[in-house]
Amino acid sequence: MTVDVEGLERYSRQIMLPQIGEAGQRRLARSTALVVGVGGLGSPVALYLAAAGVGRIGLVDADVVSVSNLQRQILYAESEVGLPKVEMAARRLAALNSDVEIETYACRLDESNAESIISHYDIVVDGCDNLRTRYLVDDVCGRLNKPYVFGAICAMSGQVSVFHYGDNPRSYRELFVPDETCVGECEPMGVVGTTPAVIGSFEANEAIKILAGYGEVLTGRLLQVELDSLQISIISF
Repeated sequence: MTVDVEGLERYSRQIMLPQIGEAGQRRLARSTALVVGVGGLGSPVALYLAAAGVGRIGLVDADVVSVSNLQRQILYAESEVGLPKVEMAARRLAALNSDVEIETYACRLDESNAESIISHYDIVVDGCDNLRTRYLVDDVCGRLNKPYVFGAICAMSGQVSVFHYGDNPRSYRELFVPDETCVGECEPMGVVGTTPAVIGSFEANEAIKILAGYGEVLTGRLLQVELDSLQISIISF
């Protein structure tokens, strides 16, 4: 995607920021991002990356839209229940910004496809709820030297960090040492809809900073947010 005159008008509120400017906007237009999971976290991530003008966005998800998703997965509508998430998400993102190229992968990310998919993108953003997938993404991003924006939620709290980026890159495995007894599917748990909205927005913000080339990135630091008490902390590791 290139930024033309019409594009400059679309992104004028970003371009007027000295941290971004026209040069940063053109960097975004040349950038690519993979969103792994387009549920509660992936919805705001994908929407804000598309709105910001990231040139090509990949969406990975094997699920279909269900009624219980609608409370927090803001990409979807009632009429789309039962339909593939990546197809509905791609349609919504194209309606938001037709200049952005959307690629869909209606599958689970696993050992057979992770490296071939991730290799085509500049950055990976975590929208999954699966520990096994997170460790896989971490491993592949480490091998391919791709930044990995991590996000996780539970009830009214969430965490964000960035791995495999910067002068002293750290890994997800370093922060969350795997317990081989608990690396599979996460059990469904309660969550207020605004929790993934907030955490997903933080993730999108980190991805935009990295792709546009500005700001202090959360590498080597873990952001923790407690929405019920409005407590925010950053822990260095």
